[in-house]
Amino acid sequence: MLLKIFPDHLSEQKLQTAVNTLRDGGVIVFPTDTVYAFGCDLMSKKGIEKLIKLSGKRRPDFSFVCHDISQAMQYTATLDQPVFREMKRVFPGAFTIIVKASPQVTRLFGTNKKTVGIRIPDNEIARSLAQALGNPLLSTSLHDEDVILDYMTDPKRIEEKMRGKVDLVVDGGSGGNQPSTVVDFTEGDATIVRQGVGVW
Repeated sequence: MLLKIFPDHLSEQKLQTAVNTLRDGGVIVFPTDTVYAFGCDLMSKKGIEKLIKLSGKRRPDFSFVCHDISQAMQYTATLDQPVFREMKRVFPGAFTIIVKASPQVTRLFGTNKKTVGIRIPDNEIARSLAQALGNPLLSTSLHDEDVILDYMTDPKRIEEKMRGKVDLVVDGGSGGNQPSTVVDFTEGDATIVRQGVGVW
């Protein structure tokens, strides 16, 4: 199913359709400020298992797409002031910031997960989904080993390719073809793990 949402004129009804899909354990494809991404409800075991199967990734490899820093901090360990300042500087933006995880993340995943990748995209649809859901989306980019195929920027073609695999594709317009920049703060200083769209 393809659901068209205009970023500059968000439809509450359509957002709720996407949120209901997530809460029911569905996996969606949604726009970010970089590439289109898979997403599920962080609180849905059914959704997480489906996302793992669909993406072929392990639980620790997903990022948390959040509405704002306040929501993100519910899932991070206490942030050092310099790290907090950097997050305020770059978010919302095309970055994934890796920090130490809160005990809640360990409880949610049932594994000894010590870090969490935080995304707060500069995309109104993505952030509004996390806000309406009431918690982050567990997410991974719609690409394989940083290779972006042509269809991955076009939501209509994504829907054709993913029909029967995902429950909903949110059409927010053409997507980008470069992933986010990943910056790791778990050892104190910033370490660029992957250079993407975001300029550090």
